Amino acid sequence: MKEKDLNTLIIEGIQERKGRKIVHIDLKEVADSAAADFFVCEGTSATHVASIADSVRDYLLENGRIKPYNYDGYETSRWIVLDYGSALVHIFVPDERQRYNLEELWSDGKITEIPDLD
Repeated sequence: MKEKDLNTLIIEGIQERKGRKIVHIDLKEVADSAAADFFVCEGTSATHVASIADSVRDYLLENGRIKPYNYDGYETSRWIVLDYGSALVHIFVPDERQRYNLEELWSDGKITEIPDLD
């Protein structure tokens, strides 16, 4: 499967559950990055964050037969990360997203904002 296809599926999986403020950070040209692509988004609550993470996992499995290598954060669901090898998906509640500010941390990558669906 091509990376673009994986990236498209990730975005669609986030949008399925109305994940908000989606950002794609292209890190292919950045040395020592943990993955080629980071996706950052947020939900309105811990329940919403878990629901978005479940949606991404289900959507990629159903539409691409892709399982994450690993995932973490369901204990509190304030920041869940899904590891798809070349892509990491970070799903936050708003205050955690602000605290960790991955967009600024990885600002040497190419940052693209994906519009909310509604």
